[in-house]
Amino acid sequence: MENAVGGLSWLHDFIGWAKPFRMPDFFLISGLFLASRINRPWREYFDSKVLHFAYFYILWMSIQFAIKGYGLYQANGAAGLLLDYALGFVEPFGTLWFIYMLAVFFVMVKLTRRVPPLYVFLVGALLEMAPIETGHMVIDEFASRFVYFFVGYWLAGHVFKFAEGVNFKSVPVTVSGLFIWAVGNTIMVRTGLAEVPGLGLALGFVGAAAVISMGVLLSKTKLAAPLRYIGENYIVIYLAFFLFMAAARSVLLKYNVVADLGSVALLTTAAGVVGPILLFWATRHTKLSLLFRRPQWARLASRPAQWHSDGHVTFNQPEARGPSLSR
Repeated sequence: MENAVGGLSWLHDFIGWAKPFRMPDFFLISGLFLASRINRPWREYFDSKVLHFAYFYILWMSIQFAIKGYGLYQANGAAGLLLDYALGFVEPFGTLWFIYMLAVFFVMVKLTRRVPPLYVFLVGALLEMAPIETGHMVIDEFASRFVYFFVGYWLAGHVFKFAEGVNFKSVPVTVSGLFIWAVGNTIMVRTGLAEVPGLGLALGFVGAAAVISMGVLLSKTKLAAPLRYIGENYIVIYLAFFLFMAAARSVLLKYNVVADLGSVALLTTAAGVVGPILLFWATRHTKLSLLFRRPQWARLASRPAQWHSDGHVTFNQPEARGPSLSR
């Protein structure tokens, strides 16, 4: 929003404050449930951890190109438009970059599962601290984010134990810790220390712990139900938010509905969350449900596998699956 109007809003400082932990937290939590699936055969692993993301990425990249295509055609011609689309398969496109990177991370963890985890962590940490800026998103984002995803996978048991320790009996201690973290994070951001190699890495992990703590506390409140529903359907929001974000931004700025830029940004964000959920509700029982649910023809395994505690596997009839990035 600030880029669209060429000015700053009161949300600017908040966005800067959240920068050290918002994406590290996303990738760390994304790796938490991988341990129970990492040893599955490559075919099923590839289906659920790579093809799943590839389907949604290609579909929604195509939708974004269809919407932006005329402008790209005017700027670069037909050849340029086709080239940009082709490049989207090797260079993550726009707002879909994190879906692309999740598939890359899932493959990398599978490939390195027999390497001592400490070695993988050390390499990932060094990559995060290194000044890697090649201009290629896959390389740069891999270097910056993989260590958080791997730690989520590697130390999942410890993370879950940490979350279990956050309860109403420990609320005063947890709130005090969150306050200290918030103040410390503010100081680090404002002094520029958050950008120092090593300190930025630590802030990412501490911030992720803080977000998990806040999530546990919120799960005991009246906000739990709507937040849980949003979490269960977060692929819906990640895929479609750009449609409603762009529309809301255009309307709010064109008709000057709200004068304050920060409030406009908040309303735009709300549209980017609520709009996709409404679209999901409107399409989930129609042929357009494929926008958010991967159809059977886009799966490798025709019969979903059921894994048992003794290690053997049975195959069940296909079942309808809701939208999820974790499958």
